[in-house]
Amino acid sequence: QVQLTESGGGVVRAGASLRLSCAASTRTLRNIYYMGWSRQAPGKEREFVAAINYGGGITQLAQSVKGRFRISRDNTVNTLYLDMDNLKPEDTAIYYCGTAPRVSTDVRAYDTWGQGTQVTVSS
Repeated sequence: QVQLTESGGGVVRAGASLRLSCAASTRTLRNIYYMGWSRQAPGKEREFVAAINYGGGITQLAQSVKGRFRISRDNTVNTLYLDMDNLKPEDTAIYYCGTAPRVSTDVRAYDTWGQGTQVTVSS
């Protein structure tokens, strides 16, 4: 089973940018069709953020992050990215990357998750 390791989180001020990375410990991402990001803020349920298919031709973004976040993947280095611009305090959460066998914005469809990376945005 693939293992996922997120990195790139931190403490930033509102308006700043961050790039999250998710490294997959697998020989190839070819068998991992769909990869995505979710987040969970204290006291709230985990919510979908963004996802992308293997070839990059299909991407999905939560409405709350459209226009500010971009998802991409580099299959040559088995890494998923989330570029976050114009961060807001409400983006504060632990961000997780995950894999799914099909296109989905439902976090329950993802069968593997990493340990997460904390993003804190101050006002």
